[in-house]
Amino acid sequence: MDTTTSPSRQDTISALEHLDTRLLWLSSWMIHNANHLRPKRDGLKVGGHQASCSSITAIMAALYFHALRPQDKVAVKPHAGPVLHAIHYLLGNQTRERMERFRGLGGVQSYPSRTKDNIPVDFSTGSVGLGVAVTAFSSLVQDYLIAHGQLREEDAGRMIALMGDAELDEGNIYECLIEGYKHDLRNCWWIVDYNRQSLDATTADRMFRRFDDIFETCGWRVITLKYGKMQLAAFARPGGKALEEWIDSCPNAEFAALTYQGGTAWRERLLADIGHKPNVKTLLDSYDDVELARLMTNLGGHCVETLMDAFDAAQDDRPTLFIAYTVKGHGLPLAGHKDNHSGMMNPAQMEQFRLSLGIAEGNEWEPWGALGDNVATDLKAFVANSPIARTKAEPVAPAVPVPAIPAPEGADQSTQAAFGRILLELAKSGEELADRIVTTAPDVTQTTNLGAFVNQRGLFRRQELADVFHKAKIPSAQKWAQHAAGQHIELGIAENNFFLMLASLGLAAPHFGTRLLPVGTVYDPFIARGLDALNYGCYSDSRFLLVGTPSGLTLAAEGGAHQSINTPLIGMGQPNLTYFEPAYADELAAMMAFAFDHMQQVDGGSVYLRLTTRAIPQITRTDDTWREDALKGGYWLRRPAEGADAAIVFTGVVATEALAAWEQLVDDIPGLGLLNVTSPDLLHRGWSERHATRWTTGSPAPCHAETLLAPLAPGAGLVTLIDGSPGALSWLGGVKGMRVSPLGTDRFGQTGDLPDLYREYRLDSDAVIDAAAELFLGQ
Repeated sequence: MDTTTSPSRQDTISALEHLDTRLLWLSSWMIHNANHLRPKRDGLKVGGHQASCSSITAIMAALYFHALRPQDKVAVKPHAGPVLHAIHYLLGNQTRERMERFRGLGGVQSYPSRTKDNIPVDFSTGSVGLGVAVTAFSSLVQDYLIAHGQLREEDAGRMIALMGDAELDEGNIYECLIEGYKHDLRNCWWIVDYNRQSLDATTADRMFRRFDDIFETCGWRVITLKYGKMQLAAFARPGGKALEEWIDSCPNAEFAALTYQGGTAWRERLLADIGHKPNVKTLLDSYDDVELARLMTNLGGHCVETLMDAFDAAQDDRPTLFIAYTVKGHGLPLAGHKDNHSGMMNPAQMEQFRLSLGIAEGNEWEPWGALGDNVATDLKAFVANSPIARTKAEPVAPAVPVPAIPAPEGADQSTQAAFGRILLELAKSGEELADRIVTTAPDVTQTTNLGAFVNQRGLFRRQELADVFHKAKIPSAQKWAQHAAGQHIELGIAENNFFLMLASLGLAAPHFGTRLLPVGTVYDPFIARGLDALNYGCYSDSRFLLVGTPSGLTLAAEGGAHQSINTPLIGMGQPNLTYFEPAYADELAAMMAFAFDHMQQVDGGSVYLRLTTRAIPQITRTDDTWREDALKGGYWLRRPAEGADAAIVFTGVVATEALAAWEQLVDDIPGLGLLNVTSPDLLHRGWSERHATRWTTGSPAPCHAETLLAPLAPGAGLVTLIDGSPGALSWLGGVKGMRVSPLGTDRFGQTGDLPDLYREYRLDSDAVIDAAAELFLGQ
């Protein structure tokens, strides 16, 4: 191969075929080493998916070393993670040591991870379907940046998902298709490894044409790669048409079983079914059993020439679905067996596989083993000159300054309304921060108080769309101009789409070198509807501000289906997400300033604010000393006397009830404190970390919860109150061994007004007084 010029087509095909074999070997060996050679201390199966890797090696070889450009980004199907690492091993980005520790501590992760793997990973995958849909939303983010002059059109890349066909069962993919159609999706490829086998079953035969219909209806081009070049050549021979028709009508399960049985079984079945047709027997007799088995499994997804042609034919920005027919376990003794998903080669089979490839014992980890010096030299040069080898490290986006954020004024305010007013003032400010804010909501823009921001900054749309009501001079509070400079991305009601949009916006800095500060609002109870996608965004270390509002039983007349109970526990339990629940507008302003800064820090993360539509009286501050403690998780609204026997502890909107109870009890319980927990999450995290450091540093500093509770007497009592699960606060008793009487909601609510519901579910001041009596007076 001449490395000074572009390789010829035939040289490229030859190189890709060699790379296909190398990826098949390295991925299989990595899994085998972890399960059969590496010492096991726990006796458990390590796992891995040799069959799922083998079905996609040709696709990944052709994509990565032929079609992929430096600006393109790829989400790799979870079970093909070892193939991705093998690619980067050949590129020099992955080490043998980490591959030897596949699924071990510090080694290659089970599934591609942006944060846990050491190689470049564009998109984390693992929860199937999400890694597919996120590519569409990342493409929309790219369009947003281009429209706002923050990315050049010529630098636009394709957002590509490599997916198993079983992922097409995931509902979030179809929700994503609908949203993509509405937003004129482009520059997106989804490549289906159509091996027609999932963990439990063989894919239903009747589904194939439906995928075409669904995607074409949503504006996608569908390219089906069913036959390899060898099969097409056979079809052109006498008797070939009958063979093609037989393959087309063969059920998926039958095809898989015959593949596993091999050439003899293929011959017997074909002769029985179509051997009587003209020229068929002569055609079959021209292949020995090994060649016949190879012919019958020469599907489009295993033919690098077919794959090259397909990728080369889609060089525009139209979203494209490639359906690449493959065999699960292709090239391995597992091929076609219905149990091969979690199965793997035994040592004897692996030894035979090694010998068949001519790999010397002891050279199993050699990147270019068994190729010969000349072929190895040419192949190394081919890989080094491939466009993917020129991909740069992810950029580090400069920080956006966060100005002071004043609290909105008003005697009575709800945190949701205050949130809307703060965003409006930012939108009018001219600050760079305001230009980098992107808002989004799942069809709840108005009812979560984003409307004023959208009025000021507009809806994003690549092609301007006039407001028909405004043009007709029909009065409306919504003046939502739709244009390329808009900063709000309106979504349908699917919460999975909402969280994947937030995740994609929050990855703009590492993906595209431009920092966006996404703010998303959703009714707090419906966070649970998109919880998998929220977890996905946090696991990917995406940065966004999530606002759950309205929340809790305080939704009152909306009833139990809309009243959130466990979201405080979600906020506390979700890694890479910091949960706050402000009671007052000035707390909210401080938290929003913290959030915009925290989202940009190297060791930062995303932030979740749990807000309410209930307006409560604001309190008068004499100074700002509360602010620092509030951002640590809590502060004393009424400081207890030293050695006090009791405190009322509350979070969020029930501040009014807690304060009213405190005023009634303070004379009876001298020195009674009133503690405002602004973040159960931060307090609990600090407490957990304090205990963890005991085993590392040996002398942990007190956590903030300990510092706050220090004035109270040993064995003091706490009444805790939250419009949510009482478990969010009741753990505070364990910090210093105090008695706790927890109040909150742990059952589904119902409709009613606030006085009735607060009384029924024990959130009112009388409930606090009763809890204190039980705790301190034994009544």
